[in-house]
Amino acid sequence: MPATGIPFRRLVVRSLRSVDFNFHVILDPLRLAISMPQALAMLLAWRPAAIFTTGGYLALPVLVAAAMLRIPVVMWDGNVVPGRSVRVTARLAGCLAVTFGSTCRALGRRRRPCFVTGTPIRDPGQIDRAAARTALGIPDDDKLILIFGGSQAVRRFNSAVADALPRLIRKVRVIHVAGDVGYPGAVAGRDALPSELRDRYRPEKFLTDDMTTALAAADLVVGRAGSSTLAEVAAFGLPLVVVPYPHAAGHQQLNAEELVRAGAARLIGDEAFDAEGLLAAAAILDDRALAGSMAAAARSLARPGAADAVAELVLAAAERRPFPDAAHVESVSRGPALGAAG
Repeated sequence: MPATGIPFRRLVVRSLRSVDFNFHVILDPLRLAISMPQALAMLLAWRPAAIFTTGGYLALPVLVAAAMLRIPVVMWDGNVVPGRSVRVTARLAGCLAVTFGSTCRALGRRRRPCFVTGTPIRDPGQIDRAAARTALGIPDDDKLILIFGGSQAVRRFNSAVADALPRLIRKVRVIHVAGDVGYPGAVAGRDALPSELRDRYRPEKFLTDDMTTALAAADLVVGRAGSSTLAEVAAFGLPLVVVPYPHAAGHQQLNAEELVRAGAARLIGDEAFDAEGLLAAAAILDDRALAGSMAAAARSLARPGAADAVAELVLAAAERRPFPDAAHVESVSRGPALGAAG
């Protein structure tokens, strides 16, 4: 955040990631208590017109302070079933924005307006398919698979790629996001390939700003089921083979099932994802009709204008005017349609 030039301040409160019984059990309530007046002092100094939050435990001090100061709050959540801390903090929001319609019911839409905006993502129109493939050196007649495991449990993906690579790379080109730990092994795997095949496999630590280019160039994505991943894949109209992260209260499993029901994704359980699972995923591209129907289903779910839709809600809150109607938010979130990926 500091690198972007955006002012950034931390609260004392920390994320509750550990379930172990240790000294944090005593310190965390103290951190939360200290963060309450800390957040109140910040808001008194800044006097924001509105607050945007994704809710949860870390947001609690700011949202309590906002309620005391009568600062309007817009909250967004991207999971089908929100977590307990999100449900608690939703009570402090004046307006809710969600990715899935069923989330409104879980968060109590009757007590406050709730809009289906989709997940805010990077602008999918930054680069078209032809320019993206040229930038990445991908020939027009080659198929490209983008493989990334997100920030959690990427080892499962790296192992599957390593075991499948000699067979996989003869069929398709691969961009593989391996993370810091997996990157040296991925490079070694590339160097072990026959020299004429090495340029067909591109391991990366992270893609960050190049993710848009990779998505625009891809024919198939293999990844986790985080809200942003699902939204970006849909926005680019790509078939998806999804391997939900098995922890975090099963949120990713439920998110993935929404795309599976729509026909946009195939689901492989984390424990079943190995080299054979990856090769089976790649075989989707051998069936042009199947890949095309999955891509069409993905596009039908896309909300590339989600960021604009959420921004309209935040501006309405900041200006203390009525929120736009649901039909308008729906129209903005759908945004301009993208062309077919294939």
